[in-house]
Amino acid sequence: MLRPERMSKVSVTGSRGVMPTVIETIHGLNLVHLSDYDGSWEGFDNGNPIAGADQASEKLVTVRALQSTLDVSADDAEPGSIDEGWEAQLEEIRTRVNELDDRRGEITNELRQVDEKIDRVAPFAELGIDLDLLSGYESVDVVVVEGNVDAIDDAVGASDEIRAFETFTGGDVVAVVAAPTEDAGEAPIDDALVGVDVTRHEVPETEQSPEAYVAELEDEKQSLESRRDEIDTELEEIKQAEADFLLRVEEHLTMEVQQAEAPLQFATTDRAFVSEGWIPTGDYDRLVAALNDAVGDSVEIEELERADYDRHGAHAHTETDLEGTQPAADEDESPADADEQQQKAVTDGGSAVTMGDEPPTVQDNPGPAKPFEVLVQAVSMPKYSEFDPTIFLFLTFPLFFGFMIGDAGYGIIYMAIGGYMVTQVDNDAISSLGGVAVWAGLFTTIFGFVYGEIFGLHILGEIVWHQTLGIDWLPLNKGLEPAAADFALGWMVISVLAGILHLNIGYILDFFENLSHGFKDALFHSGSWILMLNGIWIWIFSTQGEAAKPDFLFETFASGGPFPIGFTGFSGLGLFTVPGLGFELTAPLLMFLIGLVMLIVSEPVEAVEALDVVVNVFSYTRMGAVLLAKAGMAFVVNLLFFGAYEDPNGEFHFLRTHEPSYVAEHYGEGAEVVFNGLMHSGTAALLGGLVILVLGHVVVLALGVTSAGLQAVRLEYVEFFNKFYEGGGENYEPFGTDRNHIEDY
Repeated sequence: MLRPERMSKVSVTGSRGVMPTVIETIHGLNLVHLSDYDGSWEGFDNGNPIAGADQASEKLVTVRALQSTLDVSADDAEPGSIDEGWEAQLEEIRTRVNELDDRRGEITNELRQVDEKIDRVAPFAELGIDLDLLSGYESVDVVVVEGNVDAIDDAVGASDEIRAFETFTGGDVVAVVAAPTEDAGEAPIDDALVGVDVTRHEVPETEQSPEAYVAELEDEKQSLESRRDEIDTELEEIKQAEADFLLRVEEHLTMEVQQAEAPLQFATTDRAFVSEGWIPTGDYDRLVAALNDAVGDSVEIEELERADYDRHGAHAHTETDLEGTQPAADEDESPADADEQQQKAVTDGGSAVTMGDEPPTVQDNPGPAKPFEVLVQAVSMPKYSEFDPTIFLFLTFPLFFGFMIGDAGYGIIYMAIGGYMVTQVDNDAISSLGGVAVWAGLFTTIFGFVYGEIFGLHILGEIVWHQTLGIDWLPLNKGLEPAAADFALGWMVISVLAGILHLNIGYILDFFENLSHGFKDALFHSGSWILMLNGIWIWIFSTQGEAAKPDFLFETFASGGPFPIGFTGFSGLGLFTVPGLGFELTAPLLMFLIGLVMLIVSEPVEAVEALDVVVNVFSYTRMGAVLLAKAGMAFVVNLLFFGAYEDPNGEFHFLRTHEPSYVAEHYGEGAEVVFNGLMHSGTAALLGGLVILVLGHVVVLALGVTSAGLQAVRLEYVEFFNKFYEGGGENYEPFGTDRNHIEDY
């Protein structure tokens, strides 16, 4: 739907004694989007959480921590009930899990230390020297390093602090044994190796050989891993036994915390409370009935307003009589006290001082268009007071995407990927993107039949249109080959026409939104752009000044053009010749000038952007550019594998069923082989060509998303949305919780 679901502002006023029951009832309905009280009413303060909120929050944190430790997911449970002794059961689970998790953490830390020891001793195993021989000397200095052996040898030999040395090597590991001079420092070898890129290895404190030491460490590691596996098994058993319980308790505590903290959003006194919120208008009677059943006459429920749609200002108050709200009195509260409290909450004029928040937005789109809501929300949630552009994204985004890719093979893969995302991924946003991919893939497939292409090969045209249906004018050519170069420019013209239509829709939507300010405002603000857009482009496609305009504007739809509908430009649009200039003023130019004057009168600042009606439309030529680029990439991939030739008519043909020699035999000198193709160049070339064929089409498939997808999104967001859409709305989030795990509550 173009408009969000209609919302009503409701007020619930009552005594403090019934507030918990009211909160529980409203929470159970899961309908009311609560308004936040800002503390501005005289005599009213924000309420305090209901007793027990802190304890419930602590338990909820505990439950979620246990779920994280046990890796519990929502799929691990079936709906059920919670026993009365659930708190004791929760404490028992917490104790067991925390103890096991602590032990597991200790073992993991020990494993890390063992791995570090193994890593440290590995270089010594390369040397093949017992570890006790590498330390404990008083007259010589021993160092084990890893680096360039020659550089180490040269550096030690050049040291003035070393009178003699010996090196033992194993790979890049070097043990240096050096006899220092009498005046040497404490670490002569380290001093000698300053400036040499080496890694120092500390000698492990053990008398064992490196091999025996590593074997001992490996045994210790295996033992630790076995103990950790036992703990993991025990934790998994707890998960299997208690996942249902934990998910139900989490849901129960979530509802309890939500209800306990709800008064923070209320306006309260010592004896009364006022709660306001937004609700779908059609559910108002349901709210009233539920509260009457729960607390009877102890509360007063009032529909304060039904929000109207007004793009440029606050929502209007309509269809209800905005009277001041009277809090229901406690049994021991006198009418005078109640009246005094009411006076503090109303203006001098008698209208209620409501919590002045804007209505939240409920996007109300038909099922097929639902996935495209995620693309709208990626920009911003629609304001309640403006059109929801989702339906237009649904109608145009797949069309633009399919037009640019236009290949049945790629389209089928896009649909398959989208179908997987919809059915197999448990994430609303990704699932919605999957729905978008399905629609984009569907239109890519449809356009693939229009172009007669599957993975860049023109097979469908021959089979579907010519052989099966006997239609000669299909498929349409993308324009890569010399014989069909006019199609390349033709698709640019088609892109321009698509842009004109798309922008007209945006300006028309803006016109209808501005009608809330009166027809004159809508006519001057939005109608001016409509006149300028259509006036200038009708003139561009007119025969006035034809010699100065590109020929393809008039040849694209001419009888001999790529789209032969007989159009060669608008003519006969002249009105009169401007005196003294000899310039004929045509109807399209008059439209543009009238629109420009209207814009100057209504929005003088925007007049400097008048040429946007030309520039914005040119942006749509990127669709034709991507169409040619992607077709060219697929052509190159197929060219490398199959090879291709150009016939005497300038048409390209892949060598799918013929050898390159076929061209000379069949056409003689009138044709030219563009490339022989790897499939015709021997076994090794064939195998390499298959890799290129597959990877090449995978790359084209991926780039289709990043180029066609992003370009289509850009045209929607930048060119289209800017004409009528602002965004910045608040999502409708009703007070309540969907009960997925608790059967009765």
